[in-house]
Amino acid sequence: MTEQKPALRVAMAQLNLLVGDVVGNAGQMLAAADRARDELHADVILFPELALTGYPPEDLLNHAGLRSQVATGMKRLRDGVRGIEALVGFPEYDGDLIYNSAALVGNGEMRAIARKQRLPNYSVFDEKRYFAEGHEPVVVEIAGVPVGLCVCEDIWQSGPAGQAAAAGARILLNINASPFEFDKQGIREDVLRARIAESGIPIVYVNLVGGQDELVFDGGSFVMAADGQVATRAPGLEAGIYPADFAYDGETVTPVKGDVHVWNSVEESIYNAIVLGVSDYVRKNHFPGAVIGLSGGIDSALTLAIAADALGADKVMAVMMPSRFTAEISNTEAKRQAEMLGAEYHVVPIENAVESFDAALKDLFAGRPRDTTEENIQARCRGVILMAISNKTGKLLLTTGNKSESAVGYATLYGDMAGGFAPIRDLTKTMVYRLARYRNELGPAIPEKVITREPSAELAEDQKDSDSLPPYSELDPILQAYVEGDLSVAEIVALGHDHDIVSRVVAMVQRNEYKRRQGPPGVRISRRAFGRDRRYPITSGYNPLAD
Repeated sequence: MTEQKPALRVAMAQLNLLVGDVVGNAGQMLAAADRARDELHADVILFPELALTGYPPEDLLNHAGLRSQVATGMKRLRDGVRGIEALVGFPEYDGDLIYNSAALVGNGEMRAIARKQRLPNYSVFDEKRYFAEGHEPVVVEIAGVPVGLCVCEDIWQSGPAGQAAAAGARILLNINASPFEFDKQGIREDVLRARIAESGIPIVYVNLVGGQDELVFDGGSFVMAADGQVATRAPGLEAGIYPADFAYDGETVTPVKGDVHVWNSVEESIYNAIVLGVSDYVRKNHFPGAVIGLSGGIDSALTLAIAADALGADKVMAVMMPSRFTAEISNTEAKRQAEMLGAEYHVVPIENAVESFDAALKDLFAGRPRDTTEENIQARCRGVILMAISNKTGKLLLTTGNKSESAVGYATLYGDMAGGFAPIRDLTKTMVYRLARYRNELGPAIPEKVITREPSAELAEDQKDSDSLPPYSELDPILQAYVEGDLSVAEIVALGHDHDIVSRVVAMVQRNEYKRRQGPPGVRISRRAFGRDRRYPITSGYNPLAD
């Protein structure tokens, strides 16, 4: 018996694109359209939001050169897509206005353009800075099926989905550039259920994949039926083209059950998101590899494991820089890890450099007690050495600081904060330990002694992190409440935390904004990362302790 062809076959193309590379992105889309036509026999292929320019293009949108390239790229897609149609995300220039649009193109035609109606202007999004709002629903027939076209936020807010259904759409095609957060997929699916309750029709949700500076887009494209059940779900954090079939009886569109990939655990999804973010940052910026200052501590150990997985251990250089305060366990376990992973390993002692600085500053510092100044000189000597290696080899210096330390300023400006990219910048210390354990489940990568030893900066005799900070098990929930939850001191204390400790932590967060502003970008995995998400003034009279 011959299998009956579905009424509509959609190819969901979650591609890894490069911001600003209009020519390369158009080439990827043309190749994907050919494959969707020849191998999947699809009627239409859906590309992510602003696929032609990559997302987010930011102020590139205002450059006349990009505007010209977009016009050329859209003509190339309109004429080059044959035997199939393509829904293409692109910036639509209309005089002085720019719209975030989706165009249905192919076979020499541009049959429809849907302009994004809801423009996000929160968290990492600044779309009202660039785009004008659309206002009209767009419904067009594809393979005889009335489909509604919309862009990203149009499905996240009420209105556009219901408008499309009222205009005759029997299915909604939605293209997205939705960045990764550790629990984002469940949120997306809940949002679509709300839109389905509003519109009564199934929705195809196609998402971008890949790293772009701080952001990682995680794919996970899916189809949701009118009963709120997921009929098809593509893998997370993997580029690819995934088919979705639909039956149509002249009134109702029904998704045909397809592959439903199970979403990853929290640790697995976060780890893989960071690996993808590092891989794409290095690859897209054309670095030949990475260099890491390896200390024998948990943060640099996790960073080394991530770099080896992202780039290949043969492209990673680990450098141990001991001082007289470096414990022997640090030396032995750092070397052990580099050998476990197969990374290039070097030892560059810093004692002579530190002594030279001490001698140069001896007269100026006379009569003043030794304090964190001398500790920071050690960190800055290491930063100079690592940046020199980065300059000489061309390898990108990956910094190893975590979110807990960055929040309270437990890091040295121009020292351990020096570098070009910070893979674990948005991880709390407790999550660092969780990911280290997770990574070792996949195979030996981080020595057990590194995971179980008490954390120390090793900048002074018998120094421990707990000398300067509350235990991370106590610190991290306070930081999460204050930084990510925007709770007041009184509200955090009401959660069961000691008032004096909360006040001390909040004060440290406030006075170290200037440090964070000067740190390198890093992979965003939480709802509220430092940088694009949380933009606080450096100079401020606000007193969070006055509540």
